Amino acid sequence: MSKAWKGVIQMPAEGRTTKPREIGLTMVIDKGIGIHQLEDLIQVSGGYIDIIKLTFGTSAFYEKDILREKNEMITSSNIDVMPGGTFLEVAVWQGVFDEYLKRARELGFSAIEVSDGTIKIDRETRKDIIKKALDKDFRVYTEVGKKDPEEILSISLIHQLIGEDMENGALKVIIEAREAGKGVGIYDPEGKIKNDEVNNIIAGVEDINCLMWEAPLKNQQQALILWLGLNINLGNIPPYEVLALEALRQGVRGDTLKKAYLDKKDWTK
Repeated sequence: MSKAWKGVIQMPAEGRTTKPREIGLTMVIDKGIGIHQLEDLIQVSGGYIDIIKLTFGTSAFYEKDILREKNEMITSSNIDVMPGGTFLEVAVWQGVFDEYLKRARELGFSAIEVSDGTIKIDRETRKDIIKKALDKDFRVYTEVGKKDPEEILSISLIHQLIGEDMENGALKVIIEAREAGKGVGIYDPEGKIKNDEVNNIIAGVEDINCLMWEAPLKNQQQALILWLGLNINLGNIPPYEVLALEALRQGVRGDTLKKAYLDKKDWTK
């Protein structure tokens, strides 16, 4: 299919990756959109969505047939779909992780998010969880960080977890920020980026592309793109803000257009 403005407008910010992508991933947070809404979302924005996360334990409240239909619609559009990491934590806590993986497969999930944002999971168990999910042919995305602002992980532990998760087979490691993006991880209570926190995390990884930054708010997305580039991996994007995010990435929205304009003022040369 031809894009609406192809042949007339070139995207000001050049170099955007296309699907299937290894960098520049967009992960959408789904709190319970319906089948018809999903159909519209994929029709309009599917080319810019790489992962849909049925966040926290929301997938527990679907009828099986509806969830299977929804997941089939997602995966048939070359988009990964996974339950939220909080739901996995419940399964681990209740001692039913093997059954959790079996049911996830039956329901049509293609990926698993591994986190310990609320409960405590030791590193050996975390490694085993990742291995079991991979052995069942799931794609694995892990998450580092705690949901409680009072439970702050040391930067050395964050680096260790990122390194171990990638070594154990994770595709990306998500930096926790919750769905609100305020007062957790790299964000202050107003949702502004704590630059020192980002720099500290980056300093301990060999390849920044292994990270996915949860960034549900526009100011966060914009700041991270301007700082770390248009192909930064971003997560917890609300469903109907996918194209708005893509406009930021490709320089057809305010501040990122300004950067592209200053970088290359004359397209006729």
